[in-house]
Amino acid sequence: MAEEQSIEEILDTIGDKHARRVLAAISREPQSAKELAEECDLSLPTVYRRVELLDEYDLVTDRTLVAEDGNHYKVYESNFESTVISLEDEEYKVRIYREENLPDRFSQLWDELNPE
Repeated sequence: MAEEQSIEEILDTIGDKHARRVLAAISREPQSAKELAEECDLSLPTVYRRVELLDEYDLVTDRTLVAEDGNHYKVYESNFESTVISLEDEEYKVRIYREENLPDRFSQLWDELNPE
């Protein structure tokens, strides 16, 4: 997440039943807003609001695809593997685990070791 968000905001977001349905659907496979609306039995505006909300916490990513007719559309996918909520020192903490590939992790480690 680019900015630190409050635990309440994150819990409210993942606590929303429509947001959870959208996350569950895109965790299986990337989908367009139209596909999400059909699968989750939600209106398009509801899907777009939930995707926007999930994007605020960097829980989704999108890619633009081109249809055979030349029109562009976005597909959304989950941007994390798991979430852990823990209680440490009388304070709740949320940790979001993301799948990182090995070259990215090596690059990050190298940058940390050589702060030039």
